[in-house]
Amino acid sequence: MDSKMFSSPGQKILRDMLSIPTAPFAEHLVVEYVERFCAKHESLKLTCDSVGNMLIHLRQGRRKIARPVCVTAHLDHPGFVAHRMLSAKRLQAFWRGGVPKEYFVGSRVRFWVDKTWVRGRVRSIKTVVSRGQRRAETASVEVPREIPAGSIGMWDLPEPKVRNGRVYARSCDDMAGAAAILSCINKLVRARHSCDAYFLLTRAEEVGFAGAIAATRLRTIPQRCFVVAMDTSSELPHARMGAGPILRVGDKTSAFTHATTAHCHHVAGLLAKKNRSFKHQRKLMDGGTCEASAYGALGFEATGVCLALGNYHNVDKKRKRIAPEYIDLNDFDNVVAWFVALARAEHPYTGRDENLLTLIREVELKNKRLLRTSRRQPR
Repeated sequence: MDSKMFSSPGQKILRDMLSIPTAPFAEHLVVEYVERFCAKHESLKLTCDSVGNMLIHLRQGRRKIARPVCVTAHLDHPGFVAHRMLSAKRLQAFWRGGVPKEYFVGSRVRFWVDKTWVRGRVRSIKTVVSRGQRRAETASVEVPREIPAGSIGMWDLPEPKVRNGRVYARSCDDMAGAAAILSCINKLVRARHSCDAYFLLTRAEEVGFAGAIAATRLRTIPQRCFVVAMDTSSELPHARMGAGPILRVGDKTSAFTHATTAHCHHVAGLLAKKNRSFKHQRKLMDGGTCEASAYGALGFEATGVCLALGNYHNVDKKRKRIAPEYIDLNDFDNVVAWFVALARAEHPYTGRDENLLTLIREVELKNKRLLRTSRRQPR
């Protein structure tokens, strides 16, 4: 066990959020935590749209940024929601999220009832064809007592813990993203940094970006913002855990806005010069589709940032069983630092990658004379 166990204020927020039960359309316990967090800070303006997405605005100092960042994350994780008792000890529960149907029967689950966990075991499932695949829709769960309708169910996995620099938990996707946002806000408020930034926490991402789509339709996000969608994404051979948070140039579905991606990369580069411990990656993460694609398709300048994730959606493919998700703790700390820097930075919005332009100019000057003289050489 590591001696470093959620030691900083930001890491304690991470521990708290990883412990909260949540599922698509059943995010109320996380919402309550965020409301309590915001109530402690007078400088925060919290608003909720008509579907329950939460928008936090933090402006400190006199400076107003023309193009502020809106960092987003979602409040749900694949899970169960109790529907009705089939018998004294048999519960029918809805399943919401993407987990292969082969992992359900026989797996242990737990439901949050009266501020405690009630454990059970999945005995059977009913499936439905969705997007060309047969997926779990409901589960019959053996339980020791009555489970009230609406109770949140999750896989029966341990409370968050740190081991060898990694955080293991039931729901890193995307409680780690939401925790990074609150940790960023906490740092900005405590340090009284001059900043102007928005933070959006959405609902029901795991069933197809329901909250994010609604947020764009309802104009929850101020139109002057550019969007950075934060999540976790399966670790890939070229995008390794522990090498820093990852700036996504795109996902399985789309390439993200170039100018916004370039701006985030530029801010990370400046941060790395000031802080030698800061590191980041810039990769195509095409293992799945994230909310940045939805924001981009619906009219926003958008990009994505993620943490490399192990056991995506609690699926341990090597051992073929349900298991805790895990992330690197330093990656988490670095993404918080990155968000702090983005909240304070002015986006030039030129549509150009200034780092790339600098490199092009250097190469141009170096080769300009040779290009001219070499074309006059005899044949």
